[in-house]
Amino acid sequence: MEAKAIARHLRVTPMKARRVVNLVRGKQANEALAILKFAQQGASEPVYKLVASAVANARVKADREGTAFNEDALFITEAFVDEGPTMKRFQPRAQGRAGRINKRTSHVTVVVATEEEEGK
Repeated sequence: MEAKAIARHLRVTPMKARRVVNLVRGKQANEALAILKFAQQGASEPVYKLVASAVANARVKADREGTAFNEDALFITEAFVDEGPTMKRFQPRAQGRAGRINKRTSHVTVVVATEEEEGK
């Protein structure tokens, strides 16, 4: 069984979010949640919520299909970060100039699946 969760327009830069996502890619879902809970990076909290949401989506999908659900059998098969829209802001600088500040956003996607699905 495969389940997906997507978080769009996260106010964290894609480069920083990728550092966190790379920590948990390919790991068991419960182990990934434990890693993210104690990770120091600021992006670890939204990614933690996203992995928990993907696990919950898998549970709902299993209930809907009437199949047995084992949370320990779930692995993170796909996890990637795409760049979202950039908000442009300006800050006054010397001699009437303006310095541009880019406030970047991210789209994070996490897919969890059981081992037998991963083989297909």
